[in-house]
Amino acid sequence: MTTKIKKHFWSNIRKCFLFCVLLLCFISCTKKEALTSAAFRTNSGWGYTIAYKEKILIKQTVIPVITENKSFATEGDALKVAQLVKEKLKQNLSPTVTKKDLILLKIKL
Repeated sequence: MTTKIKKHFWSNIRKCFLFCVLLLCFISCTKKEALTSAAFRTNSGWGYTIAYKEKILIKQTVIPVITENKSFATEGDALKVAQLVKEKLKQNLSPTVTKKDLILLKIKL
């Protein structure tokens, strides 16, 4: 009788251990986005920030490359450029934005 109880006990321990291992594997495999972007309201329009692990790396309040000191017209425009800059950073490229990039993204200048 005690051998049956011991076998049942060890069987349950194995099942719990296997479940814990699978759970830890699943948790460790979920990809967390290290770079995040957000749009924010400025006095004259919209800007964006890009953060790495909640530390702000880039805070852009005006449209880069143009000669005027002008904010983005819409939140969507700011987020489009933020996404482009994020992708460049992920690829270890310079996060600079060109006028051609703005035209391709259809950013209202």
